[in-house]
Amino acid sequence: MRRAFITLLAANALSVTGTMLCLLAVPWFVLDTTGSPVLTGLASFATTLPIVISAAFGSTMVDRLGFRAVSVLSDLVSGLIVLAVPVLFLTVGLSYPLLLALLFLRWLAATPGETARKAMLPDLSAAAGVRIERATSAYDGVHRGAAMVGAPLAGVLILWLGPNLLLFVDGVTFLLSAALVAAGVPRVERGRRDPAGYAAALRAGLAFLRRDRLQLSATAMIVVVNLLDTGVTQVLLALYAREVTGDPRAFGLLTGVLGAGAVAGTIVYGTAGGRLPMRLTYGWCFLVAGVPRVLVLAMGAPFPAALAVTAMSGFAAGAINPILGILQYDRIPAPLRARVIGTMTAAAYAGMPLGGLLAGSLTAVIGLGATLFAFTGVYLLISVPPFVCRAWRELDRRQPADA
Repeated sequence: MRRAFITLLAANALSVTGTMLCLLAVPWFVLDTTGSPVLTGLASFATTLPIVISAAFGSTMVDRLGFRAVSVLSDLVSGLIVLAVPVLFLTVGLSYPLLLALLFLRWLAATPGETARKAMLPDLSAAAGVRIERATSAYDGVHRGAAMVGAPLAGVLILWLGPNLLLFVDGVTFLLSAALVAAGVPRVERGRRDPAGYAAALRAGLAFLRRDRLQLSATAMIVVVNLLDTGVTQVLLALYAREVTGDPRAFGLLTGVLGAGAVAGTIVYGTAGGRLPMRLTYGWCFLVAGVPRVLVLAMGAPFPAALAVTAMSGFAAGAINPILGILQYDRIPAPLRARVIGTMTAAAYAGMPLGGLLAGSLTAVIGLGATLFAFTGVYLLISVPPFVCRAWRELDRRQPADA
């Protein structure tokens, strides 16, 4: 079963790499063809709204159809949709509304696969004899490592191939991910079908989340941060690279350095995280992950300084997702796992469609620098709850893992 666990990580790495290629290729493609930050923000909206819809209503389907089947089908459909973008562009032509429609469908299809792979993790790690702290760190580390490689690779490939041909590579990564899971991951899920039906199963996931104040607070924080991160990653960094450096490689380097720092942070947390106080570790890492990397851009620091600070923020971010994963696997019963994780994903992503629109619109009105300062202030405010809210003190009672 250790081989199956590694195969799951490899498949997720391919899927994440394709996602990073798409996240960088699309905003640069829109900026290159329209020159409009508002239209770039609208494209971001088209890639994030379907995540919310699919996570909210597709997670119960994941429980009912099976984790492995949904992972394979999701990546297969996503890959074919992504391949359609450059094919249409190079043949009959690709209008902006059609691009938005394809982006919407691509993310609508991709999200259940991500939920399914995450839901498989505790079963496969237990069968492989891997402790949950190390399993969540490995999963997040592979995710961030793929982002670290995919982002600068995208910046280079945009110059070499152009953003439209880069999407060919994106589509192939999804097809390879589907093939890996189909061939190398067994069906490990136990009977999770809810005889009460789809609607009742969906309500059960929502009811569980409403009762858990700690996870509600964590999800609320992620709602705001995902909104901000979407605006920064999909709009503000592209504008910064275009206006300040004039080089798409700067876009890829900033995103890649963030991922590199996060990989290092995830490795450190996977090694020593079981001996650290979970609440304070989460609180400080959340603060450092958001504020400095945007503030340094707002202050107009030299590009090497921006890279260094971004790497530091990435290192802090490395502990965030593993801690959230432990929180979910500790507190969510196995029969509800996919639907509750999906509900949390939908809630956490609810602000993302607005992030790109907000960033693009604010930049058009007040300029790039002022928008970056505004985002920095919100990052600071949303980092407060782990330090002051009573619900977060439940993490202080979790027993550290053995060294």
